[in-house]
Amino acid sequence: MIPAFAVNLIGQELTVEPLVWQLLNFVLGLIILTIVFYIAGRIVVGKKRALFSDAFVISLLGTIVMNVCLNFFGLLVGAILSLIVWLLLVKHYYETGWLGAIAVGIMAVIVSIVILVILGLFLTISFFLLGSFALFLIF
Repeated sequence: MIPAFAVNLIGQELTVEPLVWQLLNFVLGLIILTIVFYIAGRIVVGKKRALFSDAFVISLLGTIVMNVCLNFFGLLVGAILSLIVWLLLVKHYYETGWLGAIAVGIMAVIVSIVILVILGLFLTISFFLLGSFALFLIF
């Protein structure tokens, strides 16, 4: 009865697979974001104020508020509101001022870029070696 109601309500069939992928995407994004905020916090405010649990709470609450803001207020207003909420969360949990929160945000972007570049290089080298090994097996 509930799946039929969902089909009538949203116009598409309710299946488990997209929900599992969304949950997996949320959990992996939360883990990566927590690590990024932890590293950025350790660099900017120090290891005494930047705890891993604080980075997890910042990531969790920030992600939830960001999704709510983007869904209810549109792209521009939602992005501005979510940015303010992210800075407020960093300011509160890392016990720093506005400039410190902005510095943590900028450092989080830099850390994310560095991690993406390292992963890109690692995966490129891995695929290259895997491709070379596959050619070796063929010939």
